This record gives sequence, C-alpha cells and structure tokens, in this order.
Amino acid sequence: MTVESQNETPENRIKRLQMRSWRRGTKEMDMILGPFSDTELTTLTAAELDIYDALLWENDQELYTWVNGSAPTPEQYLDLISTISQHALKK
Repeated sequence: MTVESQNETPENRIKRLQMRSWRRGTKEMDMILGPFSDTELTTLTAAELDIYDALLWENDQELYTWVNGSAPTPEQYLDLISTISQHALKK
C-alpha cells in the first residue's frame, strides 16, 4: 500500500488509479490500462489494487512488452498482467 492510498477513501483511490491509467507515457498503454481501469478496478480486492498501484509506477515500454507477451512479466505482476491482457483482447 502506498502512502497516498493510506490517506484516501476507496472511491478516491479508484479515481486516482483511473486517472493514472488514462494518462500514461504512451498512447498504447493509455488504450490498454484506461478501459481496464474503467471497468475492472472496482472488482479488484484491496491487495490487488495495491499491486495495480505499484504496476502504474513501472515504465510504459516495459509494461507494454509484458502485456503483449514479448518479454517475461515479473512474478509479482503475473496474475494482474494476465487479467489486463485478456481484457485488452476482448476489445
């Protein structure tokens, strides 16, 4: 859990994570994480939100390779990246 998330309501945390999901460094990650955040963040547990929050601090170029499967995903993000990748393929 980040310091930011310790002092905010669950609703505000979701809004903050959504904003960070839509305002990435690359358009590709905006289009992957933005829709995911709009539909899926409210279904994640607090622990999963902690992992998602940490994931948003990662470099977009690396994130993109994890999502598209061209590079191995770090263990701590494996389940979440799998979920995000499946969500992106539905679109």
